Amino acid sequence: MFYHFLYPLREIFFGFNVFRYITFRAAMASITAFLVSLLIGPWIIRFLHHLDLKQTIKREGFSRLYEAHQGKEKTPTMGGVLILGALVISTLLWADLSNPYIWLCVLTVVWLGAIGFIDDYLKLLKKDSKGLKAVGKLAGQWVLGLGIGLYLYFESASWQWVSVPFLKQVFLGLGPLFILFAALVIVGSSNAVNLTDGLDGLAIGCTAMIAVTYGVFSYVAGNVKFSQYLQIPFVDGAGELTVFCAALFGAGIGFLWFNSHPASVFMGDTGALGLGGALGAVAIFTRKELLLLWVGGVFVAEAISVILQVAGYKLRKKRIFLMAPLHHHFQLKGLSESKVVIRFWIISFILSLSGLAALKLQ
Repeated sequence: MFYHFLYPLREIFFGFNVFRYITFRAAMASITAFLVSLLIGPWIIRFLHHLDLKQTIKREGFSRLYEAHQGKEKTPTMGGVLILGALVISTLLWADLSNPYIWLCVLTVVWLGAIGFIDDYLKLLKKDSKGLKAVGKLAGQWVLGLGIGLYLYFESASWQWVSVPFLKQVFLGLGPLFILFAALVIVGSSNAVNLTDGLDGLAIGCTAMIAVTYGVFSYVAGNVKFSQYLQIPFVDGAGELTVFCAALFGAGIGFLWFNSHPASVFMGDTGALGLGGALGAVAIFTRKELLLLWVGGVFVAEAISVILQVAGYKLRKKRIFLMAPLHHHFQLKGLSESKVVIRFWIISFILSLSGLAALKLQ
């Protein structure tokens, strides 16, 4: 919005020329999202307390884990409205709204956030422990993913070529299968973040790091000179996604202010599904889909632990982990919640740094 209203005023005062720079608008988007989170955060938390939207802790299974999390039953959830609200507001204020990728990212956040909101609403307000049925939740995610895949596939034939991380000029030609692939990236990323959201600050801390990494990818992919120098696919308009990623980082850090241990609020499915989908969408638009498996390694490990746990129990009637997702396994091993979270953050940071190295290797 500011770009469209203030940049044209450069003819009157040269200072408004600063709005043309993506780096300036990205920095301001991050600061804005952070400040919006801090300003409206206390009000939203009080409102959620008033509605009695509190986290439900399962008692069956492992008594030690229940005792460790017992205090969380008084903590309100559905705090994802805070993150997504700050993210969308900041993006609309600072991004170039003529860019289609910006609108697709906003659509992804709002669409998946709405699905998560319905799920949280049924669980907390309607006291339905199952929430939104898995079939309905997945159907909503796949509709969005397939829609984005169809849009990109018919926009340009170049989208069907997927780059392979760490290998120079190696691409996989998917053809029409790209539509399914794009949907799988969004659905998989959305659910992986949702599974990771189980400890104070864990999911949002990792998300913020990945947002910074993909902000760099966006800026490089959308710059002709940088993309040619680094020999990576140039995506016209992808640079504007830097503003979105910066807003995601700012909103994430702002939420972490309240979500750090001991958490004052949880994001719930409202935030987790929306944030995960946003990361998947940006990975597609920057043509760094497969690299998300590496950079988002913490999310991948959490998702795989659940898949292995379910498969192992069904096939052999034995549990592979003490409990899934993986972060609960380490808790039952004796590690404190803070130690698990910080160590997962460290792993996510290292994976993000090594992911950036892929820019030079490609």
